[in-house]
Amino acid sequence: MKRRPVTDGLLENRLGHDFADKSLLDRALTHISGATSKEGRLGSYQRLEFLGDRVLGLAIASLLMETYPTADEGEMSRRLAELVRAETCAEVAQAMDLGPYIRLGAGEASSGGRRKAAILSDVCESVIGAVYLDAGFPAAADLVERFWRERLLAPRRPLRDAKTELQEWAQGRGLPPPVYREVARSGPDHNPQFRVVVLVDGAEEVEGSGRSKRAAEQAAAEALLQREGVANHD
Repeated sequence: MKRRPVTDGLLENRLGHDFADKSLLDRALTHISGATSKEGRLGSYQRLEFLGDRVLGLAIASLLMETYPTADEGEMSRRLAELVRAETCAEVAQAMDLGPYIRLGAGEASSGGRRKAAILSDVCESVIGAVYLDAGFPAAADLVERFWRERLLAPRRPLRDAKTELQEWAQGRGLPPPVYREVARSGPDHNPQFRVVVLVDGAEEVEGSGRSKRAAEQAAAEALLQREGVANHD
């Protein structure tokens, strides 16, 4: 499959954003294998993906606050994890029809790189990062809302509890169940704040906080999943 030129305007029309700096879009679509030796890693989408991941998280969190005004932090965390995970980003990339525009090396292209979920997920985030740099957060948030609104209202998969997901992740690797330990409690009785650490064999402990012990445990489990690349890039 020959790569389509980003200058054809079709992709920008689909995204709903006309780039002032077309080079940002081109870089957002450049896999490391497609960057020239002179460009190196800085010519690929890696830095834009890093940025786009954070912009996506903020945009989704803002949409969740607006859409689910009575949801507690545990529910919103589960919804967020589902909406920013790799599978969801790959699905959105397909809806954007990014595949034909991805710049790949010959080997990656011949092995079907434009259809690989991992690459599609990365490129989806890098495009969000490119829109953010080109026109700021409002433009990036508009892009996210356009392609995530339906998924936000009707999740494709059941929302998963972070503690359950972490336990299944540990069991899948033959590890003992995670251990949670309360390390601090502060604030008045009517509005306490708990801090909890979670320990899994072979992984550095991670801390979470919340207004209940359970919420703090969920936050710690979510943080460990994200650090291990399970919650956002399962």
